[in-house]
Amino acid sequence: MNSKAKDFLGKKKLYVSVSIVSDEEIKKLSNKYRKKDFPTDVLSFDINQEQEDGTYYLGDVVVNKEQAQRQCKEYGNSVEQEISDLVGHGVLHLLGIDHEDPEVSKDEK
Repeated sequence: MNSKAKDFLGKKKLYVSVSIVSDEEIKKLSNKYRKKDFPTDVLSFDINQEQEDGTYYLGDVVVNKEQAQRQCKEYGNSVEQEISDLVGHGVLHLLGIDHEDPEVSKDEK
């Protein structure tokens, strides 16, 4: 388990916001925050902020429903399962799990 994920083990309430959007909306976000002018399947935005009530806001996950519809067939999933997988993928990013090496967090690079 990477160091960032370990930091959250002691938190009693951890929150993540999930939004499901269109190609157009995720393309705008991808362009604005990643300088990539095309839609992607999922984006994650770290917030990492303790709230006044003691809860911890980990971040935001934005899923592209149109991309999920396109790629669900490729992976043999229903659209619902694909969206679920993409939400999980986004949460893993918020926890610092990296594409290239899942054992290395962003903080350890």
